[in-house]
Amino acid sequence: MTQFAFPTRSYEFTPYVDALNWIGGQWLPSETGRKEPIFNPRHAKEMGSVVYSDARDVEKAYQSAAAASAAWRAMPTRERAQILFKVKQLMERDFEELSWLLSHENGKCIGQARGSVAKGIECLEFGASMENMADGGQLDVSRGVNCRVIHEPIGVVAGIVPFNFPTMVPLWMIPQALVAGNAFILKPSEKVPYGAMRLAEIFKEAGLPDGILNIVNGAKDVVEAIVDHPKIPAIAFVGSTPVAKLLYGRGAALGKKMLCLGGAKNHLVIVPDADRELTAANVVASFTGCAGQRCMAASVLLAVGDVDHIMNDIISQAAAIRPGVDMGAVVSPESKERIEHYINDAEKRGAKIVVDGRGATVEGQPGWWVGPTIIDHATADMPAAHEEIFGPVITVVRVKTLDEALAIENANPFGNAACIYTTSGGVAEYAINRFEAGMCGVNVGVPVPREPFAFGGWNDSKFGHGDMTGMDGYRFWTRPRKVTTKWALQTDTTWMG
Repeated sequence: MTQFAFPTRSYEFTPYVDALNWIGGQWLPSETGRKEPIFNPRHAKEMGSVVYSDARDVEKAYQSAAAASAAWRAMPTRERAQILFKVKQLMERDFEELSWLLSHENGKCIGQARGSVAKGIECLEFGASMENMADGGQLDVSRGVNCRVIHEPIGVVAGIVPFNFPTMVPLWMIPQALVAGNAFILKPSEKVPYGAMRLAEIFKEAGLPDGILNIVNGAKDVVEAIVDHPKIPAIAFVGSTPVAKLLYGRGAALGKKMLCLGGAKNHLVIVPDADRELTAANVVASFTGCAGQRCMAASVLLAVGDVDHIMNDIISQAAAIRPGVDMGAVVSPESKERIEHYINDAEKRGAKIVVDGRGATVEGQPGWWVGPTIIDHATADMPAAHEEIFGPVITVVRVKTLDEALAIENANPFGNAACIYTTSGGVAEYAINRFEAGMCGVNVGVPVPREPFAFGGWNDSKFGHGDMTGMDGYRFWTRPRKVTTKWALQTDTTWMG
């Protein structure tokens, strides 16, 4: 059944196929006829090409989805969920293939690629479980009067996803949207369309009717066409804060449900009583994992008081990280240039580069490499300390007190994640209750909530209401119908009866 199985199980460069649009269960070229290359970041070589579409392709996808929607909506929730369970089984069957494909198109090392696919499967599993959790509830509110809630699908909905997790982030959205009875249009990142391409094949093999999941590839033209489409009522987005804010305002002005997750500048706070071994390993994993290209990566380290013993361990462990083995490449030459610009700028402003990832190379893999970088003795007003870098770089700001650290974290416009490293429950609670962030950790530098808990930040890290995953995700893709019924005349009526 699989048309485009990825054959390689190593980092060896492998040419692949061209990524087309998936509309009505068929691979189709774009109306524009335009294609752009897809690069393997490890090798800086072209794997294939991806079509760049426009509003005509979005309309095709919408018409395909609309035509299939009535029968899908009429299917019982339990039957829709069974298809998702089958998708889970097929993803587990193809786990190694999906992981190596992700590594090749995104640049991740294979261990982190496997983790990304595994997390996607977990999201899918939660979506499939919604058949047992989606009861809206009912109650006899007065004598002879019953109220109940029905969560209904809202039609043809859409998701726009970033380059850093080609398989996982689409599965933050698609399972809940589909199990609720919607049809879905996905716009993958043009840098990494292959993960979505393989998901489309897997969903079809699992029995998903043609037209219920569609993929339209491209860039700005497709995004704008999706947001402006008059009959797409709900759109989710994950990407940078400027784009998230722009799309939220554009869609909300048209009366659409919009949930747009933006960027981050996550702060880790270390106090002197922190566990030395746990803290050092956890901090390094947080800022180097996925080459720092994740919105949950540590970005600023607020070192409170005398924590040099822990800092020395962080520095030595970060210096031991091997690009190409322990950490992957960054996604593009533009990303590499931007990341190194922040390092250079901090150095010019007086900060000390105590671990320097500039000029990192991997033998036989001439791709876009930036090694782990620690910028120490920075000040909070340096761009590296308050702007999103999105690379394997952590900026250390030294402070005297926990309140000083909290003031720096609170002043940042983002509000995605924050963490404190301490062995004191009182200190942990003090910080957690004062962080200006939607996802907080205690001795956990990547505090991603696991299902059924939902993913989402605050402030300039999120625009819209609710969160992306968990029950909030299901509610986003539905609308509640409230039904009040009365079947018998009551002789002892109240004002409600």
